[in-house]
Amino acid sequence: MRKLASLLVMLVLLLAFTACGGGSSSEESGNQEAGSSESMEGSIAVLLPDSASSARWENDDRRYFEQAFEAAGVKYTIVNAEGDARVQQTQAEQAITNGAKVILLVNLDSGSGAAIIAQAREAGVKVIDYDRLTIEGPGADLYVSFDNVAVGELMGRTLEPIINALPDNPKRVVQLNGSPTDNNATLFREGYYSVAKPYYDSGAWELVADQAVPDWDNQQALVIFEQILTDAGGDVDAVFAANDGLANSVISALKSQGLGPVPLSGQDATVGGIQNILSGWQTMTVYKPIRLEAEAAADAAIRLLRGEDVSAIANATINNGQNDIPFVKLTPVAVTKDNIAETVIADGFRTWDEICVGEFEQYCPADR
Repeated sequence: MRKLASLLVMLVLLLAFTACGGGSSSEESGNQEAGSSESMEGSIAVLLPDSASSARWENDDRRYFEQAFEAAGVKYTIVNAEGDARVQQTQAEQAITNGAKVILLVNLDSGSGAAIIAQAREAGVKVIDYDRLTIEGPGADLYVSFDNVAVGELMGRTLEPIINALPDNPKRVVQLNGSPTDNNATLFREGYYSVAKPYYDSGAWELVADQAVPDWDNQQALVIFEQILTDAGGDVDAVFAANDGLANSVISALKSQGLGPVPLSGQDATVGGIQNILSGWQTMTVYKPIRLEAEAAADAAIRLLRGEDVSAIANATINNGQNDIPFVKLTPVAVTKDNIAETVIADGFRTWDEICVGEFEQYCPADR
C-alpha cells in the first residue's frame, strides 16, 4: 500500500509538472504571435504647432493621423503647443517619459526643434520632421513634406499672367511672407520671388513691401498690411500672401479701406480660402493634399515603431545644414475658381456643404 501511495504521488507530481510546462509554452507562443502583429512596444507622439496660424493642424492633420493610427492599432497621442515653443518642449519630454518611441514633430522654430530632436536621440526615440524641416542640429531621421519651393512657385506662376494683364505700369506688388522662424516660409518666398524677380529687375513690377509676419499671426498680418497700404497710399496692385490666413488679413485690410480685390495668393486650401476664391477676393490657394502627407508620415512612424528602416520609402534627400535627411517629398496643386470641384472637392478634402454657407452660398455652383 505504501508503495502504491508513493507511485500515485509521483504520478500526480509528474502530471502537474507536465501541465505547467505545456501551459508556459502555450503562453509564450501566444505572446510572440501578438507581438508579430500589432502589439508593438511604445507609442507614437504627434506634436502639432498651433491652431491659430492655419486651420489645417486641428481640422485636417489631426483627423488623418487619428484615422491612420486607429486603423493600424497603435498607441498614440496628439498634442498641440498652441504656438508656445516651451510648451512643445514639455510635451516632447512628457511623451518620452510616457514611453513614446517615435515623435512626429511640427517645430515652432528650428532651435527648439533641434533641442527636442537631441533629447529624443538621447532617449533612443526616433523623430520625423513633419511638414517643417528643422535646420539646426544634425536633423531628424526622416522629413515628410511637400516641395515647399514649388508651393511658392505655384503662387508665382498662377498670379504672373494676371499681374501682367493689369493696366498700371509698373505693377506694384507686395510680398506678405510667413514667420521668419519657419523654414517653410523661407522656401515659399524663394518660390514666388524666383518668378517675380525678373519682373522686378526689368522694372515691369515694383516690390512695394517684402514683409514677414511673426508666428504667422493673422492679427499681426492685418496690422502690417494696413500699414503697408497706408504707406503706399492704397496703391497696391497684387499680393503674394504665404497662406490663406494671411490672405484673409489682406482682404480685411482692403475692405476696411474701401478698396477692391487684387490678385492674391494663399495656401492650405482652407474653407475660408476657398470661400474667398469663390467670392472673388482671393485668386488662388495651394492645395497640399494633407491626407497624403499625414498618411505617409503615419506609415513611416509605424515602420519606425516596428524597428524598420524608413530610408527606402524616401523619394529624395534634403540637406538641413549639417546632414542629408531622407525626404518623402509630395507634390502641391494650385487651386483656382476653375478647378475647385476637380481638386479639393473630388479628393474629399473639402465639401460644398462646409463651403457654401451664409453669404458664400450665392457663389457656389447650382449643380453641386
